[in-house]
Amino acid sequence: MTSTEGDSMGDEPDVLVVDDETRLADLFAAWLQTDWSVETAYDGEEALEKMADSVEVVLLDRRMPGLSGDEVLERIREKGYDARVVMVTAVDPDFDIIEMGFDDYLVKPVSKDELLEMVDTVSDRSDYESEIQEYYALVSKKALLESEKPDRKLAENEEYQELCDRVAELEDRVDDAVSQMTSHDEFVGAFQNLQSEN
Repeated sequence: MTSTEGDSMGDEPDVLVVDDETRLADLFAAWLQTDWSVETAYDGEEALEKMADSVEVVLLDRRMPGLSGDEVLERIREKGYDARVVMVTAVDPDFDIIEMGFDDYLVKPVSKDELLEMVDTVSDRSDYESEIQEYYALVSKKALLESEKPDRKLAENEEYQELCDRVAELEDRVDDAVSQMTSHDEFVGAFQNLQSEN
């Protein structure tokens, strides 16, 4: 275990909170530590030092001095860590998110309930096959872009069209219950139902 607080929850996934705003990182950690074993890092270098195989969820600020969140994410993926990564940032999403290897995205300010629900949701995804994980991550990105960008911009963007094609391709491979879902909220609801049935 990598944490000081919450070690009594030894069988729970570890969470790494990365944000150069130390008070915010500490606040997120305080919200999470009753249910999770939590580590905090206040810059990208420290995040990579504290990253370990035991970490299952990373809450990663996108815009930090030194190593940016984008660079930290890239290095986490390059090193082969099997962690779910949630970008938590004030940066409005743009089409560059399509190629990034994160699992979900929260735009600041973030409430305690939003944060706890997100960590629960992405942690649950660790139990599912990689294609379903990829499908969910891509559906999240698609829904995020659709909520932030006008239809005209979406229609003109080649990366977005490729994203839609990949989502459609994955829909053909996953089970019927997943393939019939078209919205982020439907998928989240079904995911929660699957968890409650187990």
